[in-house]
Amino acid sequence: MKDFLKGILEVQELDIKMMRLMKIKKQRLDQLAEIRALSAELNDQFKSKKKKIEEINEECTLFETKIEEHKERIKKLESQQGSIKKIEEFNAITKEIQVLEKEKTSAEQTLSDHVDDRAQEEELLEQIKASIKESNESGKALEEEIYEMIRQINTEGTALKQSRDELAGNVNRDMLLIYEKLLRNKKSRVVVPLENRVCTGCHIALTPQHENLVRKGDKTVYCEHCSRIHFWAETAPAVEAEAAAGKKRRRRQTLST
Repeated sequence: MKDFLKGILEVQELDIKMMRLMKIKKQRLDQLAEIRALSAELNDQFKSKKKKIEEINEECTLFETKIEEHKERIKKLESQQGSIKKIEEFNAITKEIQVLEKEKTSAEQTLSDHVDDRAQEEELLEQIKASIKESNESGKALEEEIYEMIRQINTEGTALKQSRDELAGNVNRDMLLIYEKLLRNKKSRVVVPLENRVCTGCHIALTPQHENLVRKGDKTVYCEHCSRIHFWAETAPAVEAEAAAGKKRRRRQTLST
């Protein structure tokens, strides 16, 4: 393997670590967004329930007023019946009283339904208030924890970026630009070893001729399928060999389970 490719591999290891950190950071920021979305949703539900209760209260007031007006009207008509001499007038008042009684009964039933609805909505409102309190308490602690994790990620990321830039300064400029372009496209390892004549990036088998070119290490060899840069696994630096060993251990553990 050429020295400049070894340098690219070292840069790649730091880039992969930074990408992992960014992924974790995004996950934590997504958690924050979920916490805030839940809080906003609960507050919207609280406002909606409160508004609905206010509307029910207004309806209750209207029907209470209507019932009282009917009572007063019925009482007045009943007092008039005693002084009426003509049967036709008496019957007319009686009929009007019956209509008013029917309307009053209907209004009382509607009022009762509104009162029941209000009780249910008030119960739900209390549940939402309890959820808001619980969410605020747990959410605050979780937010502080997430902010601390993000702070640590930023600190570690800054250190990695500094180390990465120092390494990149010693790498062939043209090769670095090619590597960085591949990394932007793939968003994963782009300098990968061959294993059993298979690209460990796209996992597609390659020709014996391709394998021989990679084994020689005289020039940069690209995968004809995914355009990743290949190197011979036996010449990988310690950091790459350690990563490969970790993958094999995980595969063995998976098979054993």
